[in-house]
Amino acid sequence: MKRFFTSESVTEGHPDKVCDRIADEILDELLRKNERARSAVECCAAYNTLLITGEVSGAEADYEKIARKTIREIGYDFGEFSFDRCRIIELVHGQSADIALGVDASREKKAGGEENDEIGAGDQGIMFGYACRETEELMPLPIVLAHKLAERLTRVRKEGILDYLRPDGKTQVTVEYEGKTPVRVDTIVVSAQHAEHVSQEQIARDIRKFVVEAVVPADLLDRDTKYFINPTGKFVIGGPEGDSGLTGRKIVVDTYGGRCAHGGGSFAGKDATKVDRSATYMARYICKNFVAAGLADEMELQLAYAIGVAHPVSVFVDTFGTGRISDDKLAEIVNKEFDLRPAAIIKKLGLRKPVFAETAAYGHFGRAGFSWEETDRAEDLKKYL
Repeated sequence: MKRFFTSESVTEGHPDKVCDRIADEILDELLRKNERARSAVECCAAYNTLLITGEVSGAEADYEKIARKTIREIGYDFGEFSFDRCRIIELVHGQSADIALGVDASREKKAGGEENDEIGAGDQGIMFGYACRETEELMPLPIVLAHKLAERLTRVRKEGILDYLRPDGKTQVTVEYEGKTPVRVDTIVVSAQHAEHVSQEQIARDIRKFVVEAVVPADLLDRDTKYFINPTGKFVIGGPEGDSGLTGRKIVVDTYGGRCAHGGGSFAGKDATKVDRSATYMARYICKNFVAAGLADEMELQLAYAIGVAHPVSVFVDTFGTGRISDDKLAEIVNKEFDLRPAAIIKKLGLRKPVFAETAAYGHFGRAGFSWEETDRAEDLKKYL
């Protein structure tokens, strides 16, 4: 049976991603000064103004300097949101003492708990992880291709291959499936900001050649594949001048492209005591290792936490019928093999290091170099087969 699934991505110059990147650059700088610094920074960008707000404790940084440097690196050296022209407003304060009570010492620690009970979850919430066998990254194919197209748009701009491109851009890929097997790319949508003088015909021709054909495997494209490149006919006004940006508004782009459930919490600007970020990374790590071990071909993991409590309140596994053993048993294995308390997650994944700015664009998952993408537990988990 034919099915179609679509995922989208955006470039680092998309206004929401500009905000994500600035928030994570601030977080990384705070962690360089104090690995136990806490941050919940959010940004809003609109026309010629950037608002930086949120909670920061344990370190200080020059927020405006970081923001202007980041905006320049992304490529906004023109227009009203140029790095040297935009107005920056700072409204940053310390972490709430009420929140700090639960993070400083978990409920279990206060009752005489052990080492990894030292901190509680920085908030309540539900987090999801996912992995599948569609690609070598153990990610769904539509989001992998969408990210690669978005990243390639940025690369050809910065390398001068298509020097008329500007930082803002979006991509979208629809994949046709036979059952659960991807067989072809049905539709590709690319919207790329560009200089005024370039014709739409040239843009369409160049993006097909230098972006799409450089990224999408030829055997997935056929004469029936549909292309929509700058479908409005013009994309000169972009970035925060064209649309407002907000931290955490691209959470589905950040994760699995809509393939699985999402808890709703964003990642950007949050230190690892916030389980919105750290537990979601851990859930991805667990799912990837289970799938790599052959325990399932597809796996979704839900973790739930209460603020100030170290242990998750629930662990739920769904393998969509692909598990080699029951989902209930797999959930038991998760609890047995992995320490899901925030302090343990932080130690295991090295989340007190300044590693977060790199995650701000092109997805948090399916990319080499991040600790939560390692499959170092897969071999050991095969003992449960």
